[in-house]
Amino acid sequence: MGAGDPTSAHRDHKVEDELQALVQRASRGDADAFGKLYDLHLDVVYRYIYYKVADPSEAEDLTAQVFLKAWEAMPRYQWREIPFSHWLMRLARNAAIDHFRTARAHRELDEGIVSLEPDPQGQFLHGERARELAVAIRQLPEDQRTVIVLRFLQDMDYAQIADLMGKSMGALRVIQHRALVALRRIMERED
Repeated sequence: MGAGDPTSAHRDHKVEDELQALVQRASRGDADAFGKLYDLHLDVVYRYIYYKVADPSEAEDLTAQVFLKAWEAMPRYQWREIPFSHWLMRLARNAAIDHFRTARAHRELDEGIVSLEPDPQGQFLHGERARELAVAIRQLPEDQRTVIVLRFLQDMDYAQIADLMGKSMGALRVIQHRALVALRRIMERED
């Protein structure tokens, strides 16, 4: 049975309906429904932010902030405007951008004491090559970095990314191509 078979389409539609029902309940203040949404989306939001900031504890803090903002904004959320997961990823993207703005403002700190090495848990989870790739991804311009993270690490399709970033699918393909070329050059230079 393939992804295009009627059973799969029915199952996808049912999951989408259940998700929408959870969102509606959460928007009316149902903490249990929001807790289920949190459980369903926590890993995706954390991974996205982690690949943006490359610090597990910062990623945890920012992820918590994203879900706090989501909970506070739930009464105003409207499903018809944007799917919940896309809305949540916009909050995550904005949190990462705010983080870097704040970090830039405090860059006077002695960078010599800041380690670029991930913690032991990060090393265990990602391995040396993944760390090198994460460092290379962080060297990309913001749009390229965002497309790479969403497309390959979050496994979003072009339509989802286009909606999230407000760009055409053609523009995203160009950004992705440039990002992959840049990543190849960065990785070759590092080797």
